[in-house]
Amino acid sequence: MSSAVSSTVSAMPPRRERLLALDVFRGLTIAGMLLVNNPGSWGAIYPPLEHAEWNGWTPTDLIFPFFLFIVGITTYLSFTSRREHGADDAALIKQVIRRGLIIYFLGFLMSWFPFYQWGATIPGFDHPTFMDRFIYRFEHVRIMGVLARIGIAYIIGALLCFKTTTKQQVIIIAVLLYGYWFAMTLLPVPGSGGLLGKDLLDDKSGNLAAWLDRQILGMNHIWSGSVTFDPEGPMSTIPAIGTVMLGYLTGRWIGTKRPLLDRIAALFAVGAIGMTVGLMWNWVFPINKNLWTSSYVVFTAGMACVIIATCMWIIDHLNIRGWTKPFVIYGMNPIVAFVGSGVMARIIYTLWKVPYGGKNISIEAATYQTLFASWLPPRPASLAFAIFFVLLWLGILTILYRRNIFLKV
Repeated sequence: MSSAVSSTVSAMPPRRERLLALDVFRGLTIAGMLLVNNPGSWGAIYPPLEHAEWNGWTPTDLIFPFFLFIVGITTYLSFTSRREHGADDAALIKQVIRRGLIIYFLGFLMSWFPFYQWGATIPGFDHPTFMDRFIYRFEHVRIMGVLARIGIAYIIGALLCFKTTTKQQVIIIAVLLYGYWFAMTLLPVPGSGGLLGKDLLDDKSGNLAAWLDRQILGMNHIWSGSVTFDPEGPMSTIPAIGTVMLGYLTGRWIGTKRPLLDRIAALFAVGAIGMTVGLMWNWVFPINKNLWTSSYVVFTAGMACVIIATCMWIIDHLNIRGWTKPFVIYGMNPIVAFVGSGVMARIIYTLWKVPYGGKNISIEAATYQTLFASWLPPRPASLAFAIFFVLLWLGILTILYRRNIFLKV
């Protein structure tokens, strides 16, 4: 009897280390995304909470690549865990494709919501029917977007890492980043009179990625905020795959059996090198979120390594955890937070109108004016509304957390 029990126990996979810092980093990223996406007034924002106009970066420009980076880390940890529990290659590939497609279509549905064109009139129709509004909305839905990029970059990045060695993954990343640099700077841009890409990098509509956005997506399916290009377009998604793969390599290092402090020290060192290389590359290929330039990939990956290492040192080494709970809650339900807050924002910013001051305005504007702008200067009032929005979603996610409700894709 005892030998049978011993045999059973020895066959069980060892308990995998779980670093709280990774959940906290993901939660910080999601909370930061909600903070910068939902100001009280888009005309009154502190500069660090705005994206860089074109070249350069702000703290806001770190949020999206950080999320892709943590996707890469968790992909490696997920592969390792599932293999330990007996999953074969076919099951892992199926899981990657299923997850990626679900993430993409969640993003597509968010872009399409509320599934028909809102407003009294729509272009080309004096008295549009419901079907006219439905068709018009579908014909103008954005094909790409934040979740779409995450889904596509995750599928391709995970499959490229699936059966390759560390050396092969480094080579693939180098090809992606150097190839993108070559294409964006040394290839002529069609319709530009023979100008090379390097001459048009500062032209938001004239660079090669923007031209391809219009050719592949069409003018009706590009982000309405930019009109002539999509900041999550097809070509700029190529280096975003590199962001996922750099996260995967980081996950491989974090998942080793080396002492925790050794892993933390290496992350600090590699992160500092990455930031330095990215800043140097910036001299010839500017750091630019909209183009997701190669310098941006390396710089933001380096920054992510430094911040993750800092979190690991504070949380998992020094065991200072009293401040982490809100971010753990955000980090445990990222899809609910992102999709739910995005749908809510669409409703309160544009769809739900209420009478206020003699005219109909959005419920968001009425709330902002009543609770914050009535007694605070514009920028503090706008920030206060954004913090209110983050805390509101923390409350929603806390209820789900306490009931063990987590949306996994």
